Amino acid sequence: MHSYTIGQAARLLGVSTDTARRWADAGRVATHRDDGGRRLIDGRDLAAFSIEVGQGGGNGEEEVPYSSARNAFPGIVTAVKLGDVAAQVEIQAGPHRLVSLLTREAVEELDLEVGMQATARVKSTSVHIDRV
Repeated sequence: MHSYTIGQAARLLGVSTDTARRWADAGRVATHRDDGGRRLIDGRDLAAFSIEVGQGGGNGEEEVPYSSARNAFPGIVTAVKLGDVAAQVEIQAGPHRLVSLLTREAVEELDLEVGMQATARVKSTSVHIDRV
């Protein structure tokens, strides 16, 4: 399972590291320590929490506008739905929820799963997913 440092989680959530640390200290998102003593957040926990934050569940302390250069939205995979041929992938990128419809084969080649970091690239009406 993928785990993220507080700083990585903050970037994916579109907030400051201090805000992410306060949320972890308050128990809003579970953390654990690695062998080096760093606090880490499990990818599935971060994915669930990112949905809450994206739906306005933040603490209101910080309104950080989230923008990206060249229409790239780095975020965390929050859902993967596989069909026989097609698939649907959801990414929470700060306050933005992006949904991409792509082939099942593409999702399997990228080995996408909930909790992993990915980047959604938007071109016109298409959303493309890059594994990070």
